[in-house]
Amino acid sequence: MVTDFEKLDKVDLQILRTLQQNARLTTKELAARVSLSSTPVFERLKRLETGGYIKRYMAVLDAEKLNQGFVVFCNVKMSSMSRDIASSFAERMRQTPEVVECYNISGSFDYLLKIHAPNMKYYQEFILNILGTVEHLGSLESVFVMDVVKQEYGIPL
Repeated sequence: MVTDFEKLDKVDLQILRTLQQNARLTTKELAARVSLSSTPVFERLKRLETGGYIKRYMAVLDAEKLNQGFVVFCNVKMSSMSRDIASSFAERMRQTPEVVECYNISGSFDYLLKIHAPNMKYYQEFILNILGTVEHLGSLESVFVMDVVKQEYGIPL
């Protein structure tokens, strides 16, 4: 069985690597970087987008400059779990702007949240007024980021 990844050739991977570094390149600029003309690069881009390899294009913002530099990883343990409880929790997290990432995980906790806030006081209010109102919430463990050592947004290809 051929995986989706195996359908990509070296040029496709180079296009994806290049876009991860700078998604604002024009098709002409991208073509020059992968040593092809614009038309085949445009066609490959459309195929990569349609195939779901490229989910979206976005700008990476500076959280500190936007007063959202207080970053917390919050482990969440539910008091009980069912399909409905998991679905409800996931939808609630999708609708909560402060939660920028949410993972259903294995181990001692059920979920891992990455939360951006302006400061500790805001996070305290967030815990009390948002997470604290989640039905079937068992316990929380907050881990506060003191310094970012490495932060990559791309996928190693």
